[in-house]
Amino acid sequence: MAVPKRKVSPHRRGNRRSHDALKVEAHHECSNCGELKRPHNLCGHCGFYNGREILAAGL
Repeated sequence: MAVPKRKVSPHRRGNRRSHDALKVEAHHECSNCGELKRPHNLCGHCGFYNGREILAAGL
């Protein structure tokens, strides 16, 4: 069974975990209604995408 020979220091442990943090999600303002939405996604508030109405509002 593999057993560490020496204690892992907090600095080394932190370096290993540096990429485990949650990323901040990107949000942009909808050009039609001004609500925040994910980029390259349909606006859930007004139903517009790329300046065109894709869904009727409220669906």
